[in-house]
Amino acid sequence: MSLPKIPAEQKRQRIDQDTPVGRSSVSLKELAAHLGLSQTTVSRVINKTTAADRIPQSTQKRILEAASLLKYEANFFARGLRNKKSFTIGVMVPEISEGYSTAVLSGIEDALLQEGFFYFIVSHRHRPELLEGYPKLLLSRAVEGIIAVDTQINQELPVPIIAVSGHKPHEGVVNIQLDHTKAVRLALEHLLTLGHRKIAFIKGQVFSSDTKLRWKAICDVSSLLGIDIDPQLTVQLEGSSTGTVSGHAAARALLQRNKKFTAIFAFNDLSAIGAIRALSEANLRVPHDVSVVGFDDVLSASTNNPGLTTVHQPLREMGGIAASTLLNMIRKTNTPNRLIRVLPTFIVRQSTCHVKETLRKSQPRVLLG
Repeated sequence: MSLPKIPAEQKRQRIDQDTPVGRSSVSLKELAAHLGLSQTTVSRVINKTTAADRIPQSTQKRILEAASLLKYEANFFARGLRNKKSFTIGVMVPEISEGYSTAVLSGIEDALLQEGFFYFIVSHRHRPELLEGYPKLLLSRAVEGIIAVDTQINQELPVPIIAVSGHKPHEGVVNIQLDHTKAVRLALEHLLTLGHRKIAFIKGQVFSSDTKLRWKAICDVSSLLGIDIDPQLTVQLEGSSTGTVSGHAAARALLQRNKKFTAIFAFNDLSAIGAIRALSEANLRVPHDVSVVGFDDVLSASTNNPGLTTVHQPLREMGGIAASTLLNMIRKTNTPNRLIRVLPTFIVRQSTCHVKETLRKSQPRVLLG
């Protein structure tokens, strides 16, 4: 025999009557009693634990609806004291700006929100005293683990550490790392297919975790593909900025050497965009005079004019993998490999094209202001 349905308004009135007078919200015990369920079952659903997956969807829906109507608020502080956990992790980044770090952070945040975790974020801007002090600061905030984005951590810490991008092998650190060899091969094979042989390279700053790994991949793949790397067509990004300014300066340095090249492979998208601006200022058209390839596929790569051909690094996915792996380590659900590789893809847009016959004979005259 089925029970009669209670109208929503009547149900709301009954809930209001059951709510203690003068209280803006109910406790977990009161919520469980109202629903006729155990506190454990209600807690699992409210806190989105893995055990909640075994609870029927209809029950989960009923719990969440009642929690909303009764204005139940989970007490994370009390839960942390009871379990001796803070449900908080620390994230270290070089800086918070458009590009690499922001995309990785987005993936980290998505994964943590699903699990009811919070995070503290600190940006060190490659200052030695901050690189040394921030891990201790985060530990003083009772973080249960740390994610280091393009950041070296050389200290022994009592919590799990996940590194996103090129971290040196270190005891206790799990690395989330792009397959740089595959990434470089995708870019260079694309340029070769378009007829480019005189390729200029913009290397990353010395402080970037990926600089050495990617340059080694460029040297190895170039050797396999028969590409000669000319030192006169190789420049390195300078300064601490990861924006377009350093790429603009690097491209100007290349042009001032008066050495013929038909393409630039830049360390990242922002330096590639800066290089495109420098080429334009020198009366060189992209891609008709010089093709440009970037790396990362940040948001501005697709909105740039021309759209930037680039290696797509799954930065958001890498952030999500880092957060999920760290939470598994905190919960001791598994022991991950010390190195987790992710694969790149290649995005062709408007900044590359075939080499013209005239460009094979001579580089256009460069006019630098």
